[in-house]
Amino acid sequence: MLNISKRLESIAHFVGQGRRVADIGSDHALLPVYLLQSGKTPSAIAGELNAGPYEAARRQVAGARLEEAIKVRQGNGLEVIHPGETDTITIAGMGGGLIRDILEAGRLQGKLEDVQELVLQPNVGEDLVRKWLVRNNWYLQEEAILEEDGKTYEILHAVRGADAMKRNEELYDSAFWQAAYGRSLRPELLYLMGPWLLRKPDIDGVWLRKWDREIEKLEKISLQMGRSDLAESKEKQKQLQRDMNELKEVLACLQTDKL
Repeated sequence: MLNISKRLESIAHFVGQGRRVADIGSDHALLPVYLLQSGKTPSAIAGELNAGPYEAARRQVAGARLEEAIKVRQGNGLEVIHPGETDTITIAGMGGGLIRDILEAGRLQGKLEDVQELVLQPNVGEDLVRKWLVRNNWYLQEEAILEEDGKTYEILHAVRGADAMKRNEELYDSAFWQAAYGRSLRPELLYLMGPWLLRKPDIDGVWLRKWDREIEKLEKISLQMGRSDLAESKEKQKQLQRDMNELKEVLACLQTDKL
C-alpha cells in the first residue's frame, strides 16, 4: 500500500466507496493510486496540466501496475474527463479562486452533469469555493480541518441532491449562533470560517489556531495602513478593524464554550 500524507488520507476518507474518481491537478497521482490500492474506487483519472507532473503521474501509475484502472491524462482542469465517466471529482492543493474557476469552466462544458460528489481542498480562499457550491446547488455535507508540517488545510465534501437549495439555506442560516450565544453572526462569516467548522470547532484547536493567525495577519496589515495619510487607507483600516473585532468575538464565544 502506498504511503501518503495525512492531508491526502483525509481527502481519500471523504471519497464515497465504489466511486469512479477524477483527481484534477493530480501531480504524482498519489491519491488515485492510494484509492485503487485501498479498494475504495474501481477506476480513476489522474489529470495534470503541466508536462513534468504528468510524466511523474504516469511513472507512479506504471510502477503500481495500475495502467488499466487509472488513466493519466494531460489537460486543463475538467477538460481531461468526458461526461458520464466519473462519479467523484477531487481537486486539492490549489487556491480557492482557481478551484472555483475550474469547476465553473467544467460546469459550462457539461462535465459535471453526472458527477455526484466533490472533495475539494483549497489552500486559501475557502469562502470562494463555498459560495460557488451554493450558487450551483451543491450541498456542503461535511468539512474537516487538519494541520500537517506546519500548514493548515480545510477539506470540503459536497454532494448533489434535489433538496440542496433548501439544505444550503439551513446550513448558512446564522440562527444557530444567536440561539447558542445570544449574539448575531454576519452570514458572510459562515462562508469565510466554514458553516460546519463553526458549529463543531475542532477538539485539538487547529481551527482556533488558524483564526488566531489570520487575525495577526490582519493586525499587521492594519498597522501598515495606519502609517498612510491617504483617506482610502484610513477607511480600509477601519474596515479591517471591524473585521478583526468580529473575528475576535467569534473566537471568544467558542473558547468560552469550551471551558
